[in-house]
Amino acid sequence: MSPVFPMLTVLTMFYYMCLRRRARTATRGEIMNSHRTVESNSRTSPLNAEVVQYAKEVVDFSSHYGSENSMSYTMWNLAGVPNVFPSSGDFTQTAVFRTYGTWWDQCPSAPVPFKRTPANFQSQDYVELAFEQQVYPTAVHVLETYHPGAVIRILACSANPYSPGPPAEVRWETLWSEKPTKVNASQARQFKPCIKQINFPTNLIRLEINSSLLDYYTELDAVVLHGMKDKPMLSLKTSLIDMNDLDEDDYEEKDDCEIDNLNKKFSSTALREGPSNGYFDKLPYELIQLILNHLTLPDLCRLAQTCKLLNQHCCDPLQYIHLNLQPYWAKLNDTSLEFLQARCTLVQWLNLSWTGNRGFISVAGFSRFLKVCGSELVRLELSCSHFLNETCLEIISEMCPNLQDLNLSSCDKLPPQAFSHIAKLCGLKRLVLYRTKVEQTALLSILNFCSDLQHLSLGSCVMIEDYDVTASMIGAKCKKLRTLDLWRCKNITESGIAELASGCPLLEELDLGWCPTLQSSTGCFARLAHQLPNLQKLFLTANRSVCDTDIEELASNCTRLRQLDILGTRMDITLQIIHFPTHFLIEV
Repeated sequence: MSPVFPMLTVLTMFYYMCLRRRARTATRGEIMNSHRTVESNSRTSPLNAEVVQYAKEVVDFSSHYGSENSMSYTMWNLAGVPNVFPSSGDFTQTAVFRTYGTWWDQCPSAPVPFKRTPANFQSQDYVELAFEQQVYPTAVHVLETYHPGAVIRILACSANPYSPGPPAEVRWETLWSEKPTKVNASQARQFKPCIKQINFPTNLIRLEINSSLLDYYTELDAVVLHGMKDKPMLSLKTSLIDMNDLDEDDYEEKDDCEIDNLNKKFSSTALREGPSNGYFDKLPYELIQLILNHLTLPDLCRLAQTCKLLNQHCCDPLQYIHLNLQPYWAKLNDTSLEFLQARCTLVQWLNLSWTGNRGFISVAGFSRFLKVCGSELVRLELSCSHFLNETCLEIISEMCPNLQDLNLSSCDKLPPQAFSHIAKLCGLKRLVLYRTKVEQTALLSILNFCSDLQHLSLGSCVMIEDYDVTASMIGAKCKKLRTLDLWRCKNITESGIAELASGCPLLEELDLGWCPTLQSSTGCFARLAHQLPNLQKLFLTANRSVCDTDIEELASNCTRLRQLDILGTRMDITLQIIHFPTHFLIEV
């Protein structure tokens, strides 16, 4: 045989090994370059022209800085052509999320994080955008006009939001993701990440946000979707690069597979007989349980397949006392909850935020799960869970007698009458109703029966008619209250503030941002400073009347104050004369 062929074989093997080594050790930037090669090598016929379109409408989001009855700083500004770009700066015509930085996680109202949250899941907010035409995406451009760098994940959905009937299957695919990174410049930019190709057309794009590294609110102006009407064909060279990139440890795809196959992963009948369980037979049961406490849910799924001993440990209800299912929102459905039921009989903390939308979880499936697993629940997170209806809240009130912590943030599709069932949860200590349609009658009933409340969020609750009456009831019934969010309450006056301050002396956090009816001339802010000495966080955002006297009173009386927001005041505040505590954050 000619020596040429062995030489070619050796060179081919060497080249293949180099490619695999590159795939394992490449930096994120190199991997992105390989995806760029994929994009540049896609072949389309001349008739398959690229479609470029702006978002037609905003279909869902987790939070925004603006009001529900306005367009300023709201997510709805992301629909249509740019309003501001390429200009830089703070503009009301842009989309702005509610938070930024890390100090939101350090204030008294911040909830304790869930254990076993995958390190790769760092999303804090999201917005979903619908486009006119379904295309195979080739690029997604985000026009950022102020403090860019918050977008960490872009996803596409197979469901068409404009389809008249329900889709046969709803599938989410990640187009691009990255860990939060610091962007030093605050100027406008057109963010153009290199996305991967998917095998279905889409007109529903989701941006996920992490603002923890930002120095100020990020502002987004528009999103542009580029794509082909027909599926692009990839060259052989492109396929080779994609195959090598599969060596990257993609947590999301693997974890999604695990959630899809919970039944198989946890089924003991799928285990093969083995001669022994290794050295695990020699370890105490409690020690193995302690070791497994450090695993995420998908890791437990994988480990359950190894042997019967570890399968027994992985299915032990003690492993599911704290269960965070939010990272798996894109795959979690009724079947997943059914397979988890037997293992969650002792669950105390349950996070179902962002889950169940577009038919993934039904009212019947949620009800069945709570009837089996709700008796020990202490904390239930349901932020942006749009499958919820009145029946669900009734089931929660009946099946969760020990519930102390309920988060319904941005559940804006819940009907007003549904909230009356919360009054049956007399042991509540934390209640989040941000951006919900709770009405005054139901809220007063809740305040009357839930007198142990320590944390209450009523931000952007536009259906409450009289905030003075609400504040008076809070002061009369909620003597243990430590934090209160009244962000953008439309009609509270100095009378309500007086009742609140006299009745809730333990308050450590008070958000009165964008409350236009409060006037410094009435002495309401000075009264707060005198009657609430434990204040650590106070928001008076956009109150045009705040003056030097108010700041001096706060500095003299509220010695524990760490966060003060007086952004938007029209007065010239002389901060130099004030002696604030160390580690103090002030926005002006």
